[in-house]
Amino acid sequence: MLEKQSMPRSWFPVLLAALMVVGGARRAHADGFISPFIGYNFGGDAGCQELTGCEDKHANYGVSFGALGSIVGFEAELAHTNDFFGSSALQSTNVLTFVGNFMIAPKLGPVQPYGLIGAGLMRTSIESGATTEDENQISWDVGGGIMVFFSQHVGVRGDIRYFHSFQALENLNFLPLPIGKDKIDFGRAAIAVVFKF
Repeated sequence: MLEKQSMPRSWFPVLLAALMVVGGARRAHADGFISPFIGYNFGGDAGCQELTGCEDKHANYGVSFGALGSIVGFEAELAHTNDFFGSSALQSTNVLTFVGNFMIAPKLGPVQPYGLIGAGLMRTSIESGATTEDENQISWDVGGGIMVFFSQHVGVRGDIRYFHSFQALENLNFLPLPIGKDKIDFGRAAIAVVFKF
C-alpha cells in the first residue's frame, strides 16, 4: 500500500520536468513578428464594390504583430481607412479595426501559407457638416494569404480578409450612405513586409 502511494510522487518531478522542457521547446520554435501593411477595401459597404476595376480606391494601412510557430500562430492587427464609403463632399468617414487572430500557418521552407480567424473592435467615425458620430462595434474577421521569406528575418506577405460587425449602426439612418443594411462588412486586399525576430 505504501509503495503504491509513493510511486506517483516519485514520478511527479520527472513529469513536471518533461512538461517544462516540452513547453520551453515549443516557445523556442515560435518566432515573433511585426508586419506593416497597406491595402484597400472592397465589396460589402466599402466604396469599391469589386476587388479589381475600381477607380475610387482609398488606402487601408496598419500593422500586425504576433508570433508564428511551425504550424500555428497568433497576431493582433490595427488598421485604419479614410473615406471608407467613398469620396464625398457631404461627409468624411473613417473606419478603425483592432482584431486578434488565430492562425494556421504551416512552414514549407521559405513559404508559409496561412488562414486566420479572429474577433475584435470596429470603430466607425462619420463627420457630416457640424455633426460627428462615432460608433464602436464588436466584429470578426476571416481570411488567408501567403508569406515568402527571403532571409531568416525578412519577407513579404499578401492576403485577403473579410470583416463583419455584429452590432447595428443606428446613427447611419440620417446620412446619405450607400449601405442598404444595418451592419458593416467588407473585404480587404493587402500587401506587407514581415520582420521576424
